[in-house]
Amino acid sequence: MFFSITISVSDTGADGWESRALPPAMQGEVVMPLDPDHHALSLLVRKLGSIAALTDGERQAILSVPSKTRLLNAGQDIVRDGDKPSQCCLILDGWACRYKIIGEGKRQIFSFHIPGDIPDLQSLHLHTMDHSLGTITQATVAFIPHESMRELSTRFPRIGEVLWRDTLVDAAIFREWMIGMGRKSAFGRIAHLFCEMYLKLEAVGLAGEHRCPLPITQMDIGDALGLSNVHVNRVLQEMRGRSLITLRGSALVIQAWDVLIGVSEFDPTYLHLEKRAAG
Repeated sequence: MFFSITISVSDTGADGWESRALPPAMQGEVVMPLDPDHHALSLLVRKLGSIAALTDGERQAILSVPSKTRLLNAGQDIVRDGDKPSQCCLILDGWACRYKIIGEGKRQIFSFHIPGDIPDLQSLHLHTMDHSLGTITQATVAFIPHESMRELSTRFPRIGEVLWRDTLVDAAIFREWMIGMGRKSAFGRIAHLFCEMYLKLEAVGLAGEHRCPLPITQMDIGDALGLSNVHVNRVLQEMRGRSLITLRGSALVIQAWDVLIGVSEFDPTYLHLEKRAAG
């Protein structure tokens, strides 16, 4: 099962990947009517179910939480550094990232987020944002009031525990990224990122048979892993030359899963997935 995205290409890198900057946020925001055959919060059920088994009652409680769905363009901020949000966002379609802009306009990406993720869940307890959250692609996002999330956790304490577990998994991912940026080669960092994103997508039913969507640019990878565009391009060319991966449009095919695991020293334990199928 894959989702499709249309993105506007402003510039194309040497390997055919797009380069784009992050324009001002939340322009052109529109409210999206829900498909009657698809409940917005079913993705949250699937995501939390990949972390811990849920009962039928817990699934129904999650589906009953009120939300407002919006379609956002690529490169829009969902919430900004310094904001005091009153709601959390659930990614329904498309990709987003957490990032911070430092001196001279340089961007550091902390994490990539896929459908089913609630990237600003910490805003339930940390009331001022210390980083920004923005869309990488066109994205459909459901906004859930903090009050509703707190009520859900109070009525169903185990759901609160699963949400807490989700934030702990986030912390584990941050630790792995720190190890990669501090101690691994560029090749190892990118290989590790590809393995991680594949397993996360597979866990929520958005990837299979070592194929997955990957709608991120060389610039996005470089901003996430502390690498220049030239260095990222060189590594991707090497991976393709060794028949380890194939990149077609916004899709990644991992042709040599075991090799990528080996060169990146990838151990999926830190993802703490309840369901895993890759191997």
